[in-house]
Amino acid sequence: MNKGTVELLEKHFDIAFAAPDGIKKMRELILTLAMQGKLVEQDPQDQPASELLKEIEAEKRRLVKEGKIKTPKPLPEIKPEEVTYQLPDGWEWVRLGEIGFWKSGTTPSRTNSAYYGGTIPWVKSGEVKQGRISSTEEMITEKALSECSLNINPVGAVLIAMYGANIGEVGILEIEATTNQAVCACTTYSLIDKTFLLNLLISIKPNFVGQGAGAAQPNISREKIINTIIPLPPLAEQQRIVARIDQLMARCDELENLRAERVQKRLAVHTAALNRLLVAQERDSFADAWQFITRHFGQLYSVKENVAELRKTILQLAVMGKLVPQDPNDPPASALLKEIETEKRRLVKEGKIKKANPLQEIKAEEMPYQLPDGWEWCYLQDVFALVTDGDHQAPPKSEAGIPFLVIGNLNKGSVSMDRCRFVPDTYYDSLDWGRKPTNSDLLYTVTGSYGIPIRVDADQAFCVQRHVAILKSSKSSPVDYIARLLSSKVAFQYATSIATGIAQKTVPLTGLRKMPIVLPPLPEQQRIVAKIDHLMALCDQLEQQIDAATTKQSALLNAVMAQL
Repeated sequence: MNKGTVELLEKHFDIAFAAPDGIKKMRELILTLAMQGKLVEQDPQDQPASELLKEIEAEKRRLVKEGKIKTPKPLPEIKPEEVTYQLPDGWEWVRLGEIGFWKSGTTPSRTNSAYYGGTIPWVKSGEVKQGRISSTEEMITEKALSECSLNINPVGAVLIAMYGANIGEVGILEIEATTNQAVCACTTYSLIDKTFLLNLLISIKPNFVGQGAGAAQPNISREKIINTIIPLPPLAEQQRIVARIDQLMARCDELENLRAERVQKRLAVHTAALNRLLVAQERDSFADAWQFITRHFGQLYSVKENVAELRKTILQLAVMGKLVPQDPNDPPASALLKEIETEKRRLVKEGKIKKANPLQEIKAEEMPYQLPDGWEWCYLQDVFALVTDGDHQAPPKSEAGIPFLVIGNLNKGSVSMDRCRFVPDTYYDSLDWGRKPTNSDLLYTVTGSYGIPIRVDADQAFCVQRHVAILKSSKSSPVDYIARLLSSKVAFQYATSIATGIAQKTVPLTGLRKMPIVLPPLPEQQRIVAKIDHLMALCDQLEQQIDAATTKQSALLNAVMAQL
């Protein structure tokens, strides 16, 4: 290893701290450099690995003679084409089976209660990723040990998970323990540093994951493990490498803790700033709160979590009358409600809807905050001609005809005809007026992915499944404003509060119709919608800037890492 490599590695820490996945990549780089002989200086006085292997071979013969291990099967000779890079002087390429003996465990029969609840620790594959394993979830008995294919692995045995989602995870025993069949344990020979092996296995985890890919349950076998080729340094260098890795990983830990603290502080400051906006009663205090955000805009909105919270706050400020100024010349919202009621009476007369039962007036104590002059509290059903849903009967299927949309066609907040089903024209014609969504209606998902409003802008006729509410508009229904209101946190909280079911939540229509909403004067609604759209576009730009900065930081880190 040369001095230039050390200096480059030191520079990496500052760049890694800035990049989103930089510290993770830094850890990977440290291990890669370690296993290539580039992390610490070589010492020509070290006993070379070739001599170490001779001593290991003598140790194997002694252990076989003493009956402690069986004679290992010879492993294939390493071919030149299997070697991926040149090793430093004194290092050797070996197979994992040459540096220790590897054994997997088993799972004693669950039907035999006498096998469980004993005093012998039993490691499962999910516990291997703990790293340092000092306890186990389950214990087995001496009876299980004597009657099942189990071995007690010594303290310091290195474990590797062989199956499923944990494939390639490694750990080291700090207690004597057995394992299940999804774990392979290595007891190293005396001239192998156990922690060096642990770090080496971590560095080649992608190799094991790749070997296990493709099966329904990814897995690697003991045979694959013991045949894996690894670089082996002299024992003294193994120990220097371990010490250096520990030092650099501790620095990575410090950086991760510092980053986490900064993120938490940024989130906390941002939350407090937004809360000041929401609770401000006077325009001056609101302006002060907003000035604080603008002064620290760059720092606050360098993470997507804060942008997401800003989106929620924009909608909340909108429905509280704090997003745009009021105009005393605007006609009050009560006038709009009268217009909608007049249109509903006409639709009743035409036979398109039935007269709705009047709901109880919203009481003052039920109102969570005071509204500006000219605003009104009302119910969702008050501003639409009808609040209904799709046909509750399973519709007939057709190869072509009228699109039949399910939640999957709507859960992105817009109407999508992609891969939709169809129903016959005759079925669509038989539906009531209320079950035929048209331009300027709103849809609202009520089952599973509930709480998503969708404005209908499609000229094409279609119908929807019963898990979608249809908010049929009258000529005066404030569709654009209500679409944004239904996206707000308060609307979603209300929907959640009335949702029924366990496995899959459903928002009942009776409760949806009674959703309390705030209604501003019509001109103010238009100003609110324009302001929301402008601010949401700003949020989009912020997220794009964060993505661009993230990409730039990652590219810089990758470029510098490539030099090593």
